[in-house]
Amino acid sequence: MRGWLTVLMVGLAFSPAQGSDLEREARLAAEIEDTIVVGEPIYLTADGHDFLALYTPAEPARGSTLILHGRGYHPDWPLVAAPLREGLADAGWTTLSIQLPVLAKDAGYYDYVPVFPEAAARIRSALIHLRTMAADEPTIVIAHSCGVHMAMAYVDIYGDSDFDGFVGIGMGATDYGQPMRQPFPLASMGIPVLDIFGADEFPGVLRMAPERKAGLAAGGNPGSRQFIVPDAEHYFEGDAASAQLLETIAEWLDTTDFRRNQQRPTRQ
Repeated sequence: MRGWLTVLMVGLAFSPAQGSDLEREARLAAEIEDTIVVGEPIYLTADGHDFLALYTPAEPARGSTLILHGRGYHPDWPLVAAPLREGLADAGWTTLSIQLPVLAKDAGYYDYVPVFPEAAARIRSALIHLRTMAADEPTIVIAHSCGVHMAMAYVDIYGDSDFDGFVGIGMGATDYGQPMRQPFPLASMGIPVLDIFGADEFPGVLRMAPERKAGLAAGGNPGSRQFIVPDAEHYFEGDAASAQLLETIAEWLDTTDFRRNQQRPTRQ
């Protein structure tokens, strides 16, 4: 927690942003609700604000997944977020894709650092909702790009005891000249982690891959893996890359033992 507070102060020094752009969020929510075909729009609450989530149940369900989109996007973003929330539901995993805090369109990584605690509060609200819906099933957090940073901020603040596994897609993506101020806490996480990225990823994601792999090994969970998707870039554009991303994650979910953290009481 102390390390996270240091990072927050550093982020504030670089950015005038003090909170999410709620007006932009409202516009995104209105657009999504008018066009949603698969799943049900619902609203959750964190820090006194309602935020959009897309809930897509699987019948029967092997477990639940919480999907966190990339920087400045939304829970039905057509690259990564929408294919996963729909495809994993078809594969037997209930999905909840939530709206994370957004800033102005030109906001960079350091601009977003101050809103990571706001994102963590939304993640916590979503995890509690999933536990309420299906307390006996494993709950897995799946995050892409800046959503990974927000999920790792959650782990720094609350720990990893509120979910059973983590999938990080394109982990470590920032902006040029804005390196991460704190390493991911992979070595201290006691749950299975899948680190997945494209072979044609952002340089920072590729450069940090050995460090992340060492962190997974230090964590000691036999279910943790690092997987490189051939012919894919950061956003997994194209049918082949998107399908490979979905297939790899679904297979990992179906073959990994998540029993360590099941049957926990929900954090109040």
